[in-house]
Amino acid sequence: MRAGDRLVAGTVRRGGPWPAVLAGTAVVGAAGELAVPYLIGRTVDALVARQPSGTHWLALCAGAVAAVMLCESLGVWARGASGAHAAATLRSGVLRHVLGTGSAATRRFPEGELVTRAGLNAEEVGRAPETVTSALALLVPTAGALVALTLIAPVLTLTLGAGIVVILLVLRAFLRTTTTLAGGYQQVQGEIAARLVEALGGARTIAAAGTADRESRRVLAPLPGLRTHGMALWRANASAAVRAGLVVPLLEVAVLAVGGFMLAAGDLTIGELYAAARYAVLGASLSTALGHISGLARARAAAGRVAEVLDLPPVRYGTRTLPPGPGTVEFRDVAANGLTVGDLALPGGSVTAVVGRSGAGKSLLAALAGRLAEPGRGTVLLDGVPLAELAEEELRRAIGYAFERPTLVGETIGDAISPEPAPRAAEAVLDGRAPVAGRVAEAAEAACADGFVRRLPLGYATPLGDAPMSGGERQRIGLARAFAQGERLLVLDDATSSLDTVTERQVGQALTTDRHGRTRLIAAHRLATAARADQVVWLDGGMVRACGPHHELWQDPAYRAVFQESDGADRADRADGDREARSAEEVRAAEGAAP
Repeated sequence: MRAGDRLVAGTVRRGGPWPAVLAGTAVVGAAGELAVPYLIGRTVDALVARQPSGTHWLALCAGAVAAVMLCESLGVWARGASGAHAAATLRSGVLRHVLGTGSAATRRFPEGELVTRAGLNAEEVGRAPETVTSALALLVPTAGALVALTLIAPVLTLTLGAGIVVILLVLRAFLRTTTTLAGGYQQVQGEIAARLVEALGGARTIAAAGTADRESRRVLAPLPGLRTHGMALWRANASAAVRAGLVVPLLEVAVLAVGGFMLAAGDLTIGELYAAARYAVLGASLSTALGHISGLARARAAAGRVAEVLDLPPVRYGTRTLPPGPGTVEFRDVAANGLTVGDLALPGGSVTAVVGRSGAGKSLLAALAGRLAEPGRGTVLLDGVPLAELAEEELRRAIGYAFERPTLVGETIGDAISPEPAPRAAEAVLDGRAPVAGRVAEAAEAACADGFVRRLPLGYATPLGDAPMSGGERQRIGLARAFAQGERLLVLDDATSSLDTVTERQVGQALTTDRHGRTRLIAAHRLATAARADQVVWLDGGMVRACGPHHELWQDPAYRAVFQESDGADRADRADGDREARSAEEVRAAEGAAP
């Protein structure tokens, strides 16, 4: 069984109570439909013969029809509920898995592709309980019709059986073809989504360059392929519908013809002939399964795409805790993704700057130190314990991270900084301007964020969506989060690039004079950061070229060239930070002056 088919089967099994409700209504409704022809036949025979039981049979007919209508109504409700429940469960599972794999997911799939697979494709897989249950339910009237015709006249069963075999062959071929075509259609959808997300990420650059029209054409370039797959799906559906649809009237005519001869010979009554004709139609009801088969084909194709995401190996954690220690980090024969670190030690409580040209591997080394990336070879240890053996909670409590473009999570600014769960963070901030929990306030002050946060209308209780922050201010909140969370090691990946000159100097002083004595690893481009560090790790050509104090490495012209090449970009970053800070201050001033 393919991974996609296993996922479809698992979605049906884990669909909650709704697939069972849907199956129950389908079976009872099918039983009612099977009973209706028989009851009508008996009613007709009784009324023709003017028997007193005619009224009784007529009442039973009405009851059976009412039961079928009730089952149809419940089935519609159950189909919607089962699809919603299954899609929500699968989507939550995919999201947890993607977040649990870390950066491996975005390295394997573009962001837009991940959104499509976790959203649209998961929803299509969520319809599997409905389509599978509804398709299987059609077997009930088919099997019942065969049994009923056997009881009426076995020769009629042979006629119906031949037609059912033809219908099954058509449905089987349709399922195979549609699954392939639906997979191609969904693949193109994902490609368009990936290009769109990429374009949205660079919207300002596109607008500044005046290339919006060209970028639109690039994003929509796969659209003809989408149309091709869509038309192929339509043609496959139309072709199968025509072939299966022809079988129904042919079967009815064949059964009526054979039954007519039997009626003329006195082997059938009028009511039995009517019932036989109706059972022929019910037996051929498999031809109406095209819609369910099409849904199942889309679910199978989508499940294959979702299964590829679920096949990504999640990050595995151990159970060990850290012994008392200063936060010493050791790289032992470490190599990963083209970067060879070898043996390297970051003494506990020290400040280490990682420098190198763009693409040298600074961010990767920082990720290895905090186990945001796995080494392909070797081991990274914190206070003598391999990072892979630490429990997740222990690892995340020991190491704090700050990035160039931090993503702020939580409801309020206080939640984004505090390492505590949201309810406890909310208790710590009483009215926004009241004193904040000690560690949060200390972290915000160290990151030079406390001042601008307290000037917001609700201070630390300001919702993140309502806080006008520049890129530099967001970086300061990200830095505050790292200061508040990391107990032994702080990993800063170019986390001060958007700060203005004064703020960057203040944050740098906080880093070099950390009163908690934490180890600090800073992937940076700026000369001042390297000069303040206790040691510098110089990356060049995918390996550690040298490691030592900045003033010693400065004697090497190649080392000086690293900073000379980035000097222009450094000045531009500082200018951007100054402008963004002024812009945010203007927004807050305008809001404060508003009546």
